[in-house]
Amino acid sequence: MQKMFHTPEGVRDVYNGECEKKRYLQEQLHKVFHSYGYQDIETPTFEFFEVFSREVGTTPSNELYKFFDRDGNTLVLRPDFTPSIARAASMHFSGDGMPTRLCYQGNTFINNSSYQGRLKESTQMGVELLGDDSVDADAEVIALVIRLLKETGLKEFQISIGQVDFFKALIDEAQMSEEAAAQLRQLISNKNHFGVEELVMEKHLDQELEQAFLNLPQLFGGVEVLEKAKTLSANPKAQQAVVRLEEIYEVLCYYGVEDYISFDFGMLSKFNYYTGIIFHGFTYGSGEPLVKGGRYDSLMQHFGTPAPAVGFVLVMEQVMNALARQNIDIPLESGKTLVLYHHSFKEDMRKIAIVISEEHREHGMQVAGMLFSETKTLADYIEYGKQNQFAGIVYLKDRKTADLINLFTGDVQTINLDTLYQPH
Repeated sequence: MQKMFHTPEGVRDVYNGECEKKRYLQEQLHKVFHSYGYQDIETPTFEFFEVFSREVGTTPSNELYKFFDRDGNTLVLRPDFTPSIARAASMHFSGDGMPTRLCYQGNTFINNSSYQGRLKESTQMGVELLGDDSVDADAEVIALVIRLLKETGLKEFQISIGQVDFFKALIDEAQMSEEAAAQLRQLISNKNHFGVEELVMEKHLDQELEQAFLNLPQLFGGVEVLEKAKTLSANPKAQQAVVRLEEIYEVLCYYGVEDYISFDFGMLSKFNYYTGIIFHGFTYGSGEPLVKGGRYDSLMQHFGTPAPAVGFVLVMEQVMNALARQNIDIPLESGKTLVLYHHSFKEDMRKIAIVISEEHREHGMQVAGMLFSETKTLADYIEYGKQNQFAGIVYLKDRKTADLINLFTGDVQTINLDTLYQPH
């Protein structure tokens, strides 16, 4: 039997500098979550199938990784954090009418078709603001998204905001079946104007409703799009959906982030639990959204604790790809030091190296000790240090002296070991 040493399709190893940069960036973004008052939560990597069932409106069943426990219950690897957070919040947080701010990070798993070329496992970070149905809550999470993307180092990006309620109001007015609505949603999301036209014409709708549907794929742009949307339908629910966007935009102007905002009435998520605004974050160099989010006021009801909610998820793989393609480096605060020594019983350099390393670790420094191999040269260790993100090398030459090698500049300073090591 052939041994399989490569990864399965759709997953990958992350190592060396890429892993360190990803972890460092996650730590910085985590601090931003906390700066907005969000508290951490962890949910299980796998849940009961019912948490992600069709009734919840999340990932289709054929894209889930399903398996069974010893009692025969169907379990799934989480494809999406939002239903997990909603389930946990319904169990552990009181419904006292006060908002709950939760943040998280972890991996999700979606069994995409192989031809899509997407990763099946991705690292996500996000927030959920529960128990607040206000315009202020919508604006806060969008402003937080912009703060996060700026923290990554990205400068050119756009947050595109849609309104699911506008589309749903038109669907209800047209009395369209669930199957037809799903098909139309897909066509509009794909900006397939001809497909939308063909389907709508088959329904023999009145002219105003027909024109409203036909305009949705092209109804995107700046704040001026909101005025145009108002003219498409006199439906009260559709009008109120646009007014909501206007109010959100006004609050976002107070945050000073309006330059990053656009609107897209043709943005319609495959997740059916969204009930109001939805939004995506885009930048060049990434074919997929970096951020996906929206309002889901009915999802908590499914888990027995009705509450409005809004949130988003940031996909780390998309962020890392965009940074790489835009040549934006992640400025690691690396202070790792390599202590390099020869082994000699006469001079006991091993003891000196270990004592120096331990003393510096006690002071919070990152130190790796390494025995100088007879088959290597100093140049080999310098190259090794650079490849593994070390800032410098302490090369113990003998009991009295050491060379301090700065791996960023190449400078070498010879010092007396008494400044680093106090014999015991």
